[in-house]
Amino acid sequence: MSEPVIGNLMSGHINVFVVCPADAIERSGAMSFSLSRIDDRGESRPFPIIVVRTFGNDYFGYVNRCPHQSVWLNIGSGTFFSADRSFLRCGRHGARFEIDTGMCIDGPCDGQSLEPVALAVIEGDVCLCGVKLLEDDRFGNPFGNSDETMDVTIHPD
Repeated sequence: MSEPVIGNLMSGHINVFVVCPADAIERSGAMSFSLSRIDDRGESRPFPIIVVRTFGNDYFGYVNRCPHQSVWLNIGSGTFFSADRSFLRCGRHGARFEIDTGMCIDGPCDGQSLEPVALAVIEGDVCLCGVKLLEDDRFGNPFGNSDETMDVTIHPD
């Protein structure tokens, strides 16, 4: 990840972090990213996000957390979308969210919203704006110690 700083008349600068190349996410697709955000005390906190690319080539970003029980949207099935791909969907409880607003329209968190994150496409890269991230080139385990996944080891025969 790189951290260009973009000028802003109000605050002096905005932190901008490159998340991925814009074309790495196919149209009508989504990708999750496990980032680390620096909080007000300077401590690193997990910051899982999803980036959705619409068929019309718009990008939307949300914290990957269902407002109902704070689980990842793609927990269990590993997918983000309803069967017809017209809504984001919580894999645990089936809540459906509008892609462009994050508003829950059906499910146990009806009327609540996903937490949006500010994105911009800059020079062909999807960038996260306004969040202080910990830069780390190591690849972490995106599933942590979740009981919703299993370890698979492949051995050659």
